[in-house]
Amino acid sequence: MTTILQSTLTCPRCGHAECEQMPTDACQFFYTCKGCGGLLKPKAGDCCVFCSFGDVPCPPIQDARASGKDAHCCP
Repeated sequence: MTTILQSTLTCPRCGHAECEQMPTDACQFFYTCKGCGGLLKPKAGDCCVFCSFGDVPCPPIQDARASGKDAHCCP
C-alpha cells in the first residue's frame, strides 16, 4: 500500500475545504482554517487534525491500519 500524503481538511465551523500536505514525522495538532480563521484542534481520541477533519487520516495511522497494527500515532 502506498501512503497518501495529502488530505482535504474541512472546517466544521464554516465548511471550507482545503487540500493540505500531511507531515510524515509528527502529528499536526493545530490548523488555522483558511476560510473563517478558526483554530482546529483534534477531536478527543484523535491524534491530529487530519484524523479528525481530513478525508484521509495521517500517514502513521494509514501505515498502522495497512499492517494490521493498533492505529496509534503518537505515544
